[in-house]
Amino acid sequence: MISCDVIVPKAPAEEELLDGPIPSLTHEEQDQFLKGDIAFNDDIFTPKTGLGPTFVAASCGSCHPGDGKGHPSTTLIRFGQTEPNITLNLKGAPQLQNRAIPGYQPEQLPEGIPSMKMTPPAVTGLGLLAALTDEQILGNADPNDEDGDGISGVPNYVTPPDYFIPEDHHQPENGKYIGRFGKKAAAVNLLHQTATAYNQDIGITSTFEPKDIYSNLTIDPEVSDQVVRDVVFYLKTLKAPIQRKQNDPDILRGKEVFTLLRCSSCHIPTWSTLESDIDALSNKTFYPYTDLLLHDMGPGLDDGATEGSAETYEWRTPPLWGLGLSPDSQGGKYFLMHDGRAQSIEEAILMHGGEAQNSRDQFQLLSSVEKEALIKFLESL
Repeated sequence: MISCDVIVPKAPAEEELLDGPIPSLTHEEQDQFLKGDIAFNDDIFTPKTGLGPTFVAASCGSCHPGDGKGHPSTTLIRFGQTEPNITLNLKGAPQLQNRAIPGYQPEQLPEGIPSMKMTPPAVTGLGLLAALTDEQILGNADPNDEDGDGISGVPNYVTPPDYFIPEDHHQPENGKYIGRFGKKAAAVNLLHQTATAYNQDIGITSTFEPKDIYSNLTIDPEVSDQVVRDVVFYLKTLKAPIQRKQNDPDILRGKEVFTLLRCSSCHIPTWSTLESDIDALSNKTFYPYTDLLLHDMGPGLDDGATEGSAETYEWRTPPLWGLGLSPDSQGGKYFLMHDGRAQSIEEAILMHGGEAQNSRDQFQLLSSVEKEALIKFLESL
């Protein structure tokens, strides 16, 4: 009898993947994580199950493949608010549904109205960011630049939806709450983010967002509360991206350059959670490289549209963890910045203006060796 070895491809290393649960979930939590995983990545809606009639995508996973960044083909377009806290009464606002099921026409952007393109972000590690307290976030806010460093991060205070239930770590300000998620931090928590995405991205109603985006009528829920909550739990308990080759000398040098350029003033490397309703998220130190605050990014990134209390030129500092894995979900190349306009890390750096202009100018003065080390560091995240 002749035997042969079965050749089985090696599984990717844990640090090469974005998906997967945080460690130490209980058996029951692992079960809910799996249910949320299936709803997020495998459930593809059709007209029979409530898709549309106008929509952006037919599933959560089609915008966030492998839980990573989206592609220009799934870029969202938001419109209807051209200055803070003032929303125009426009049909289809706040989001353009650029696809439609048979027999319907996709929405068209109203002529002459400023809009924002938003490339879907990676969704890993969000539960750790959600577990931070408002007090922790506000600890880095400096709206009047009192320390004179040119950095004046501010929170985006947004009016929460009716179904928002504040937790102990939320601090209201005149009935508004700090937004944490989205390109301009317009979602106060992951339930807000998820229910809105079902409604605005897929055209699916729930008890949380019961209005049909096409008819503007309240209709029966097309997705159950349990499914929505399973997806929220899944997003809360996705692991944080793991840095690769952390001890590589070039990467360590690049980290030094990152600090010297004061990129870490906004892209704050290290945070720690306090207590959470999910034990696996409690008292954890993690490395997202964000301050969750809005910053003036200059006229080059001013799209003329906004959300909540943000100015048109303000954007939330995006987390950098998982940056080097972005091409895995973006078709083999980078599409960076809020709308995917930068096709390399260096292009993205050079588009920074406003509060980040000094760091950008200092980057341009680096030697080729220093630039290469910085890029290598960022690719390791």
